[in-house]
Amino acid sequence: MQRKKHRPEKRSYPIIVLSAFYSVLFGLLLIYICHYAYNNKQELLNNSYNTRQQILLAQNTRGKILSRDGDVLAYTTADENGKEKRVYPFGKEFAHVVGYSTNGKAGLESNYNYYLINTNIELQEKAKLEEKKLKFPGDNVYTTLDVKLQEVAYNALSARKGAIVATNPKTGEILALVSKPDFDPNTISEDWNSLLADTSTDAKLLNRATQGLYPPGSTFKIVTSLAYIKEHPEDYKNYRYSCNGRFSYEDETIKCFHGENHGNVDFISSFAKSCNSSYANMGISIEKKIFKTTISDLMFNSELPLSMNYSKSSVDIKLDTKTSDVMQISIGQGSTQVTPIHMNMITDAIANDGVLMKPYLVSSIKSDSGKVVKAFSDERYKRLLSEKEAEILQGMMEQVVLSGTASKLKDLSYTAAGKTGSAEFTDSTSDSHAWFTGYAPAEDPEICVTIIVENAGSGGSYAVPIAKRIFDAYFGVE
Repeated sequence: MQRKKHRPEKRSYPIIVLSAFYSVLFGLLLIYICHYAYNNKQELLNNSYNTRQQILLAQNTRGKILSRDGDVLAYTTADENGKEKRVYPFGKEFAHVVGYSTNGKAGLESNYNYYLINTNIELQEKAKLEEKKLKFPGDNVYTTLDVKLQEVAYNALSARKGAIVATNPKTGEILALVSKPDFDPNTISEDWNSLLADTSTDAKLLNRATQGLYPPGSTFKIVTSLAYIKEHPEDYKNYRYSCNGRFSYEDETIKCFHGENHGNVDFISSFAKSCNSSYANMGISIEKKIFKTTISDLMFNSELPLSMNYSKSSVDIKLDTKTSDVMQISIGQGSTQVTPIHMNMITDAIANDGVLMKPYLVSSIKSDSGKVVKAFSDERYKRLLSEKEAEILQGMMEQVVLSGTASKLKDLSYTAAGKTGSAEFTDSTSDSHAWFTGYAPAEDPEICVTIIVENAGSGGSYAVPIAKRIFDAYFGVE
């Protein structure tokens, strides 16, 4: 009698298929985790729950942070008992940009923590230090910051609240970044509770240069002008307006700063004299779709190409936006908010013929022996406006200096271009922030500066002289 062959029951097939499916799924998950860990190793290491940081800090001494010329901005010392302390030789001057590494981390201390607590010294050096029971020196961070410009900018703000950003528009290098009120990073641990308990408007820990949101005032006329040029590429020069100090439409009235009567102005002189009435009139004539596209092209309401913490600038024009709101937006008022570094980036793009270079603060990471671990180079971000549009705005910004509100930059050993602003932030016309954003030399820009001085008044009176001090320092003018 022939025995029948045993066949697997059909019900076992689903189990095999399911097992295979979950095996593949598990394998893909492992691949994803490995890929994520490799590409996000800095973020994972910097996580406060990751004990790897403490292990590295037990082995390595935190590296130095240095200026573009090799000045030490932050280093670590140890007393006779081995207790380490972070030292900031320039104190408050670099407080926000360099940051701190106790009571949490901020600034460069936070963004480049991964490199500062790792070491790339040679094996023989490690062996010698291990023999002496000494810690390994961490890698050093070399920045693009210029100590002289930072000091001039810091001192120029004096006791005022505000912010200053200085960059190279051709490379994206950040040369100086100042925010006031400030704090002393050398005493951050001792001052921490009082800094957190402060309920005033000082907000000393806030980096106003990258996180401070302000009404841009007349600096926003750069944006309105660009929108008008886009709508009238061939005949923008034909624009004319007769200013009597105020512009009324429906139930909204816009006044020029201090009620000044600018008389008959064209497109260029409206910008140079910063005529609010003319720009309110201009703004309501621009097709809202074009205005909205221009705003979007200049990175409002969107992410910025920055590796540091920042606030997102905001302004929005929709098809149903009220005319009264468009009038306010056209002169940089109403709900419009911008950070100083964003306004600096827009100015950088204009100075660089429409192309924005990605702003950066660090040029290289080097081991303690000088070996380059990682180098950072100039990187084109994208074109914000056409070369022709940039050329038109460059000419307009030159006229602001030659015949307009930034005349204190006229007839110097170098040429300059820019736009001033007086941004009202309360219902009172006497309360305004002073703005300036511009660059020099006008014909071949090397440095771009953006300044806001809180509650100071006119940009031409308060922000422009600060810009002059920074330009003078850069060009070596005594």
